[in-house]
Amino acid sequence: MPYPPRPQLRPLPEFAGTAVSRPDPAVQARVESFVLEQYAGGRSLREIAELTDRSHSAVRNILDRHEVRRRGCGAAVTATQR
Repeated sequence: MPYPPRPQLRPLPEFAGTAVSRPDPAVQARVESFVLEQYAGGRSLREIAELTDRSHSAVRNILDRHEVRRRGCGAAVTATQR
């Protein structure tokens, strides 16, 4: 039985269409704040990229710029898997 497709998230209205080569500094500050907050809250880079209308690498670069240590790949280990 195949897995169901993952849901595609739509960009939030405040970030839709704001991914330009020279973004407004105020918009970029809001994006960076959102990325840091959401990543700390447990969202994946893919989810954050979709919500902010940015690429996966743009989100990763924001985290690197703020020296955020990224989580490992894959799902978290549960108590039953130990």
